Amino acid sequence: MGIERTDWLRESDKVQQSTTKTARWYDELTSRSTSVRQGAKSIQHQDDSGTPMGTIVGRTRKDGSKAFTAQIVIKKGGVIVHREAETFDRKQAANAWIVKREAELKRPDGLQQKEDPTLAAVIDRFIAESKNLVLGTKAQVLKTIKSSDLGETKCSDITSRKLVSFAQDLNKNVTPQTCGNYFSHLSNIFAVARPAWGYPLSRQEFDDAITVIKKLGLIRKGNERTRRPTLEELDRLMEHFGRVQENRPASLPMQKVVTFALFSTRRQEEITLLRWDDLDQDRILVRDMKHPGDKRGNNVYCELPPEALAIIKSMPRGEPVIFPYSTDAISAAFTRACKILGIEDLRFHDLRHEGISRLFEMGRTIPQVAAVSGHRSWTSLKRYTHIRQSKDKYDNWRWKAVVTAPPIDARFTV
Repeated sequence: MGIERTDWLRESDKVQQSTTKTARWYDELTSRSTSVRQGAKSIQHQDDSGTPMGTIVGRTRKDGSKAFTAQIVIKKGGVIVHREAETFDRKQAANAWIVKREAELKRPDGLQQKEDPTLAAVIDRFIAESKNLVLGTKAQVLKTIKSSDLGETKCSDITSRKLVSFAQDLNKNVTPQTCGNYFSHLSNIFAVARPAWGYPLSRQEFDDAITVIKKLGLIRKGNERTRRPTLEELDRLMEHFGRVQENRPASLPMQKVVTFALFSTRRQEEITLLRWDDLDQDRILVRDMKHPGDKRGNNVYCELPPEALAIIKSMPRGEPVIFPYSTDAISAAFTRACKILGIEDLRFHDLRHEGISRLFEMGRTIPQVAAVSGHRSWTSLKRYTHIRQSKDKYDNWRWKAVVTAPPIDARFTV
């Protein structure tokens, strides 16, 4: 029995020792846990003292693509004093942005209020600093945007939702094709504002809005226009402009302008820029011809069909330009005449389409037509290749003799 009791006591001591070690291990673990919690509190306190903290949240867009929103928050005294976010297509780009912005915000002046102008002010600066002249349709589109509610909105407040709302409002008065032109011109503003001037205008918000707008059918590529004036419609227009000229001899000679646009295939603005000193026998230098990239400085020599050259020679040489009239005056006169005569859906630009079609009907090849129209890419002219060769329907047109009459002494005015 004594031996058994002794063995039992030994085993009891071992258990007690093991229990003591376990207790010590628990105490040590508890102590470490407490230390970690205290450390965490100190880190939180450091964040709370103004250190910028960045986070990245990934999500999947409706179209299945990935988006990563990077956000930076700065707290002081338990209050958020600064918050900003930017969305990127790649996580690496989001992380790079956080690193860059955290470094900027840690500077002594990092939290100073950044300039946050209205969209209208950004558009004004874009126009003022751009070397490319903002004219015509683009100028009118940007003017409309400036005067809208969107134009009065600060850059940082412009979201994809507001851009979609703007597109919806536009569609109440214009076609999806025209709405597409608005956003095409607006895209240039968003592309420049942040990298050039540091304005908080988000390109990502714009791109997200475009995705939604396309899905909703609010913007759409324009269909190729096929409207051509008939000889009967042209006769009525020529008679109308003739009566206007008789009643007001100093009025704009629309008979000559209309027929020159048709026979030369020139655009409205190009006509008003043609100069006498750019005339070279049977061709003329067309300045700032329309081009998808940049029309400024895009000067191209174009051949003049005999009828177009005859009209030029009939014009008085009172100004450096051959047709010293404004595009607004020409457009207004043509639109007003069509309305008075009940000619529907006819635009001045349709005269260019008619002139090009006529050249193909006369049997001209694509290179020959391009030499007149100024098309650099023959692809644009392939839409006319279905036209069958026929005789020139303007061969005996009575108005050709009228518009090519010798110049009069009186100078036309607008």
